[in-house]
Amino acid sequence: MKAAQIMSFGAPQVLRITDIDRPTPGPGEVLVRVQASSINGHDVVVRGGGLKMVSGRKFPIGVGLDFAGAVVETGPGADDYRAGDQVWGIVHPRQKHAVAGAAEYVAVTTDRIGPAPAGVSATEAASLVVAGSTALIALRDSVGVAAGERVLVRGAAGGVGTSAVQLARAMGAHVTALARDRHAELLRDLGAEEVLDYGNTTSAQIGPFDVILDTVGTELNCYRGRLAEGGRMVTVGLSAPAIAAIAASTIHGSRRIRTFSANPGPDVLNVVADYVASGALRPMVHHVYPLADIAAAHEAFERGGVLGKHVLAIAG
Repeated sequence: MKAAQIMSFGAPQVLRITDIDRPTPGPGEVLVRVQASSINGHDVVVRGGGLKMVSGRKFPIGVGLDFAGAVVETGPGADDYRAGDQVWGIVHPRQKHAVAGAAEYVAVTTDRIGPAPAGVSATEAASLVVAGSTALIALRDSVGVAAGERVLVRGAAGGVGTSAVQLARAMGAHVTALARDRHAELLRDLGAEEVLDYGNTTSAQIGPFDVILDTVGTELNCYRGRLAEGGRMVTVGLSAPAIAAIAASTIHGSRRIRTFSANPGPDVLNVVADYVASGALRPMVHHVYPLADIAAAHEAFERGGVLGKHVLAIAG
């Protein structure tokens, strides 16, 4: 089979499409014929060498955190799935992988997958695996959004941002999106009641908000200052300055900045699928690339400035 692998740490050009043996599912595992996988920040950080304690330093390293596809074989004990089942899932982000989601086949344990939502294509499903799960955990579990609250989504045009706008609206919140002005119409269509152009809007000009979901990872203390009394803030855009701001917020004041490591299991994937089935969560795919063009997809991801996700189409 063909698989995308990291051959050394560095720029997108270190990615290669290699021919390797198809894996065999072990106990509690299923073999999935991958139809699509999306590009995520985790993939880019691993490729650049920013998670060596997780990925290890032995090459090749598999790339692709998420996937959507069809079960083709089950291992002993994987009794909940049969060949032909459409599934989506995430490889474990804290384990070493020689093969990951950006491959024609991937073997995963059943606690990493769930039934894919009906009514969407594999490329659309793949765009929501990490993005939808991360947004759900952030809003529901980390900050506990309640109906009627004022929510700011910073970096609202990205994969997590577009999912967060929709989920916050579905939870009954009043949603303000901070993004490029050219995305305003589509973000309103997704549920934002107000869209602010981040190029012309400073943190001092907005708020207060009950909840701020940040996907950018900069100026966190400035935005933290825009929280109302009892307000909560969560960031999924981790960087060295972001980590420092998070640490400082636990010491100074009540408006703590939260973060988390998204590692969803079937329970979270199933809730996301329910939101998709209800029409409350729509996939936003910016561009679809063949597996052979994964380096170009990584380059486009790093340039940013788009609405939605970059997705790899791997098998029909």
